[in-house]
Amino acid sequence: MSTVITVSDVTVRRGNSFLLDHVSWQADDQQRWVVIGPNGAGKTTLMQVISARMFPTSGEVWLLGERLGRIDVFELRPRIGLASSAVEGQIPADETVRDAVISAAYAVFGRWRESYADVDVARAETLMAQARVEHLAGRRFGSLSVGERQRVQIARALMTDPELLILDEPTAGLDLAGRESLLATLSDLALGQSSPTSVMVTHHVEEIPLGVTHGLFLKQGRVVAMGALGDVMTAEVLSRTFDMALRVDEIEGRWRAQAVR
Repeated sequence: MSTVITVSDVTVRRGNSFLLDHVSWQADDQQRWVVIGPNGAGKTTLMQVISARMFPTSGEVWLLGERLGRIDVFELRPRIGLASSAVEGQIPADETVRDAVISAAYAVFGRWRESYADVDVARAETLMAQARVEHLAGRRFGSLSVGERQRVQIARALMTDPELLILDEPTAGLDLAGRESLLATLSDLALGQSSPTSVMVTHHVEEIPLGVTHGLFLKQGRVVAMGALGDVMTAEVLSRTFDMALRVDEIEGRWRAQAVR
């Protein structure tokens, strides 16, 4: 087993505020991580760091065997698939779904006059089918529902066959049916033997798909707990993370939390 992410004593500071406060964490090949915490816990900041889009104020970060700060990030980023609200905002509204996916192979947003290789077209078609958006291939990205956009983002994030996949709140804004449909896709991805190491951010334990193996809990930029999901997904850890007395249950591999009354 090889190490994919090493975060050593990392701090991210903006003015007098600590977005991350001496965070250390390691993720290995074939692990599927979920990062959980309340608003302001530092989850998205950590994702920006491990996607090579933000440098820490202090500490050391190794991604895919390369030290952040000692490698050209434009060489590193194609090896990391990222789906987030920031990425969504860069996809032109009039871009077709097919082009939104395939353009990721060239690290661009928006297709101009490029001609794409047959192998790239074939891969885009396969990924759209995997993400269950193949029927939307000719639709404009801006016309899609929230759930459809999330699925397109996942297909786009996988286009370069990344070694690390980062999903920052992929179920945000979805209704119950949309959430469960997307979670089924994410479960298929997490359970796939050939899928990359993945890190998913969420606020809600109900949104953890099947196949996730490890959990990292953050609060106010600090680590509360981390480890195998079955070991750290406890009432005690969850209560400390959210400053509320909570109970947690597992039902057929899915988690549920509620306040203790």
